[in-house]
Formats: sequence, structure tokens, C-alpha cells
Amino acid sequence: MDQPSNSFSGPVAASPSPLKNAAEKITRYRWTICALLFFATTINYVDRQVISYLKEYFCRPTAQGGFGWSNQDFSYLTSAFTGFYAGMTVLAGWFIDKIGTKLGLALSLIIWSICGIANAFVGGMLRMHIIVRSAFAIGEAGNFPASIKTVAEWFPKRERALATAIFNAGTNSGAMVAALVVPAILIHFGDAVGWKIAFIITGVVGFPWLIFWFWLYDTPSKHSKVSKAELDYIRVDDELAARAAGANDEQPKISWLRLFRYRQLWSFVTGKALTDGVWWFYLFWLPDYLHKQFHMTDRQIMLPTFTVYGISIIGSIYGGAVPMKMIKRGMSVYKARMTTMFLIACLPLLVLLTQFFGDVHRFGSAAAPLALAMISVGATAHQAWSANLFTTVSDMFPKTNIASVTGIGTMAGGIGGVLVQLLAGKLTDTFIRAPQTAYLFMFFVCGLSYLIAWGLMKILVPQHRVITQI
Repeated sequence: MDQPSNSFSGPVAASPSPLKNAAEKITRYRWTICALLFFATTINYVDRQVISYLKEYFCRPTAQGGFGWSNQDFSYLTSAFTGFYAGMTVLAGWFIDKIGTKLGLALSLIIWSICGIANAFVGGMLRMHIIVRSAFAIGEAGNFPASIKTVAEWFPKRERALATAIFNAGTNSGAMVAALVVPAILIHFGDAVGWKIAFIITGVVGFPWLIFWFWLYDTPSKHSKVSKAELDYIRVDDELAARAAGANDEQPKISWLRLFRYRQLWSFVTGKALTDGVWWFYLFWLPDYLHKQFHMTDRQIMLPTFTVYGISIIGSIYGGAVPMKMIKRGMSVYKARMTTMFLIACLPLLVLLTQFFGDVHRFGSAAAPLALAMISVGATAHQAWSANLFTTVSDMFPKTNIASVTGIGTMAGGIGGVLVQLLAGKLTDTFIRAPQTAYLFMFFVCGLSYLIAWGLMKILVPQHRVITQI
């Protein structure tokens, strides 16, 4: 692939601190914006995660009060959502670059909340669930393009991985909330009614967030809570890049189709395509794994799933902080980012041991905690990986294109998620009498994906190249 020339390659990343006399007056309102993104992402994942805790009921034979779906049917539902989500992220990214993050993220939340509630009113018809869940994906698709663009607008490069890690931790907190709330609703109201109430309650919780979003959010240059010192700190990388390129302060505008000519885009696409499916697998199939591997009930899976996602929050935030420390010590952004991502990519190799430790005959009552420990490492590594992977976009692309690039990469990740889920559905049906074998194959996919992705990303972009001219 031809690599379009870029005007700058070098240590722009190691942004200096603002002047000492300004540091005393600098505000920290950018972290309030980060908190808003965290809660939006939490709500996003609560709504998304509901379906995984309903699988056992949906796949229960009709004679026992369920819908009678097969494992493959359930994979069709989750894959339809993931596939539609993947396709819509491209449009969502382009649309958010056009209308801005404030309105774009608000519209996204309204759509996914309404469609999430609508899932409660389609009965047990698989096709209707697929249609509504696909519409639900239209709204969900806007969350990450809008959030990544917001981080790029509100944070200098040295803080973007940490800010991304913090808001991205909302994926874990959302999964944790769902792990406690959805099974509790099913237990309290019973499966036949509880699944409907779960969709309704989780769909409603997003609307109060809109009040705070419209009240607290504006662009940094227009916000009354942002001091001149903080605004200068946020913009320090833009000024350095402009001086290094001999250009003015204006951001280059790259047409949507022209983005595909850059190796930087394909590096991000590759990283997302090969690793996002792992996270989708954990989200939608972990409860099923616990049911089948260890015969846990709805009540029993609450604490284990809550714990897995809780541990992942720690890894996510720490993974985002590591490159910031490297950059402060003088390491370039790209070297710090890729060094961190390589170390993170090695951790999921422990997931290969999940089924070894999950052997009840070998480890007895310790089998489930040991297997969950391996999965926790994998989930934690994914969140740390994701925080850094998202930040590579704002490291190398202009702010005017960040949502579009994020949308394209997220589409690739969604396609990878579709393939992984279809594989999980096929394997669990093929090995229906030996689910341990099916999950053994799946954990090998989860364990090896990151190192493969890292190697391909390094081949595509061996050196840091910031796109500052077209």
C-alpha cells in the first residue's frame, strides 16, 4: 500500500508542561468532561449487557417457559447487533464530525435508550428481537466516536490515554452494574416478566444523564469554567505540531475516502478487527460459560461476573497511565504507546490456561476461581489495550477526522465481533455435550489475538507519523 507523505515524524508527542506561572492558575474542568463520558459509557454498557444475562431464559425449551432458541439463534441476535453496530459506527463517526460531540452524543443516547426499552415489547420472536436490537445499535454506535473526539478536544496528548482509560472504564462499570441488576430483577420478578422489566429499567436510566450533559458541556474555547491556562495546556500539542510543520494553527481536513490511503488508519483498523471480538465474547458469553462449565445459577453468577469486570477497571486505568509516565520521562508518544501495548498483549496468553485451571476434577472447588482469574487477566488486558489503541488515533490524525477514523476502526472491530460470536455459537452447538471443548477453542482465540494484532500494527506503522498536511 502506498503511504501518503506526512509532513512531520518525531517527538511532538513529548509535550512540555505549561509555563510554571500558568500552572498555578490552571483549572481542571477537563476531568469533569471525562467524568461525563465515563457515565455515558457506563449507561451504554448496562444497556448492551442486559441480553447476555437473558440467554439462559431465551434458550430454555418452550415446555419449560422459555423461547426455545438454540445457541446459534442467540449468536444470530448478538451478531446482528454487533454487525449493525459495526456498520453504523462509520456513519456515526462521519455524522459526529459534522454536527459536533455535544449534539452527537446526546442523540446517540436517546436512540439507544428508546430502542433498549422497545426490546421489552417484542415477545419471544427472534426476528423482532433482531430488528429492534439492530435499531438499538444505531444509537450505541455513536458513543465511542463522540467520546474519543471529545478527549482529543479536551486533553493534550500526554493525558489522552489516561482520559480514555477512565471513560473506557465505563464499559467495566456498566458490565458490573448489569451483573448485579439484571439477575436480581430476574430473581425478584421471575424470568417470564423479569426480562421485560430488565430492558425497561436499564433503558430509562440514560435520560437523567442528558440533563447534566447539556448543562455542563461545551467546547473548551467557549466554556466559562476553563481558564486561559487550561486552554493553553489543552492546545499545547497543536501549537507544537503547527510550528514543526511550518504551518498555521488550522487543522488539516482530510476527505473521508482519502483516509483509507493512510497506513495509520489501517494500523488502527487491524488492531480493532483482531481484538474487539474478544471483548464481545466476554460480554455476551461469560454468563453462558459459567452456567455450562460450573453449573452456576443466575444468583451464583452475579458475584463472579461483577468481580471480573471490577478487576478490569484497575487494569484499564493503569494501562492508560503507563504511557503517560513514559512520555514524561522523555520517551516519544509512539514508542511509549507501542511499548505499553506490547507488554499488554503478552498478558492474555494466560487465558490459554483457563480450561486447564477450570477442570473441576483436577482442582475441585478452586477450579472456578482459578478459571475466572485467567479470564480477569484477559479482560483487564483488553481494557488497557483498548485505551491505548483508541489513543493512537488522536496521536496521528487531525482532530477534524478523529470521530470518522474511530468509526471506521470500530466498524472493523464490530465485524471481528460478529465472526467471534458466530464461531462461539457454532462451537457451543457442535460440542453441546462437551461445552468445555467449545470454550477451549474460544479461549485460544482470546489469548493469541493481541500479539498478532500488535505485530501487524508495527509492520504497518513502524515509526511515528503525524498527519499534519495533505
